[in-house]
Amino acid sequence: MSFFDQFGNPDVLRGLGQVAVASALALVVLVVSAVRNLDLETELGRSFVRGFVQVIAMGSVIGVLFSVSLAWSGLVLVAMMGIAAWISKDRGEDVPGVFRVSLVGIAFGSGLVIVTMVAAGAIEATVRNLIPVGGMVIANAMKTNSLALDRFKGEIESNRAEIEAVLALGVAPENVVSEYVTTSVRASLIPMVESLKSLGLVYIPGMMSGMILAGANPIYAAEYQFVIMAMLFAAGGLTSMASTLLVGRYAFTEAEQLKPFDGGEASAG
Repeated sequence: MSFFDQFGNPDVLRGLGQVAVASALALVVLVVSAVRNLDLETELGRSFVRGFVQVIAMGSVIGVLFSVSLAWSGLVLVAMMGIAAWISKDRGEDVPGVFRVSLVGIAFGSGLVIVTMVAAGAIEATVRNLIPVGGMVIANAMKTNSLALDRFKGEIESNRAEIEAVLALGVAPENVVSEYVTTSVRASLIPMVESLKSLGLVYIPGMMSGMILAGANPIYAAEYQFVIMAMLFAAGGLTSMASTLLVGRYAFTEAEQLKPFDGGEASAG
């Protein structure tokens, strides 16, 4: 099936009607925002439209990829990692080497999890499985990386004077920032930990719901959902640990001085 032929599918046309209903509900939020002068209409509206266009474009590309060889899925996942690093770097704007750090962290965390789970058979080595599940893992690694960079940047900026004073005493840079690296990793994993705590009690993830609606055994659906959650947790944790360790090194000069976070060094990343 070609790229454009997909849009003539009856299911796609029926889905557009469902999108219209869901969009009408989302529009209520924009109206309330305008009435209450929250000044969120532009950002929310732009994000909503951008998300729709992006997810439809991805669905269309996946539809085409179903007819190509498995090797293409690897290229798509690599491209996803690059895009995720580019988006994530905005959270650590002006941090030295932020894009390089994000790319290495996301590629390491999500790549290791995807390869391991494919080897273990938890993810089938098919385009239909690799891209959607791999995309979830990469997206979660991106969110965790963004949270870690944002927290690390805030910690360094808030404690710059204290850090420089300790460096002047001859303490090694890695020892000076170790506390802030730990704090950043913990903060980045809080959303994932909260999701695990509420899993099955107040939070039934979409994949489990979808499998049950599709007729799968509910217990198997729960087991597979937990596998997905464990993969997301592992990818996020590995990504945040790798990126904060790397950025902790890029934050200092060869003379072991703390670099300014004013964009001059970050542009080189």
